[in-house]
Amino acid sequence: MNKAEKKNAKQKQVTRQLINTKAVTDYSLATNRGDELVYFIIKPTNISVLSEESVSARIYALMTVLKGIAELEFLCLNSRENFEDNKQFLRTRLEQENHPAVRRLLEQDLSQLDRMQVQMATSREFLVVIRLRNEKQSEVFSYLNRIEKTLREQGFSTKRAGKEDIKRILAIYFEQNVTTEKFEDYDGERWIVPED
Repeated sequence: MNKAEKKNAKQKQVTRQLINTKAVTDYSLATNRGDELVYFIIKPTNISVLSEESVSARIYALMTVLKGIAELEFLCLNSRENFEDNKQFLRTRLEQENHPAVRRLLEQDLSQLDRMQVQMATSREFLVVIRLRNEKQSEVFSYLNRIEKTLREQGFSTKRAGKEDIKRILAIYFEQNVTTEKFEDYDGERWIVPED
């Protein structure tokens, strides 16, 4: 395949092929490599209000989890909007603007975005990921339940991500979409009217 053919083939790929995903199941993200990614959502703890001893205890609890389950992978995502592109646009616009009144308005907009971002600074979502490879279907759920139990025993508020959670995680990760409440399995799915 020459360079133009490769480019054309890549442009014709569907989104699932581009992100190397086969399907979103009720409890996992199945990949084209044959493995499944199971996500556990962990509610963050605001460590800025904890004592030094409490922070040390949280670190020790995480270390205990890591020692017990070596195959864990971690993700940290924004669970709210990211304003960095808008702030960068306003900074660039501010450098170019000569009119004092417009400059003040741009500075106020930038200040407002900063305030909004500070208010949402704790809007993070921590994910523990387990990559299932060649596990027997009969043993998968007991394995996942054991991991969830271990996380809870160490004081982490967690839940296994379901299908809608996984679609929301993908939307946040790939397009920073945090405002949609119901995600479609297929583009345009909401417009399909079932036959009577």
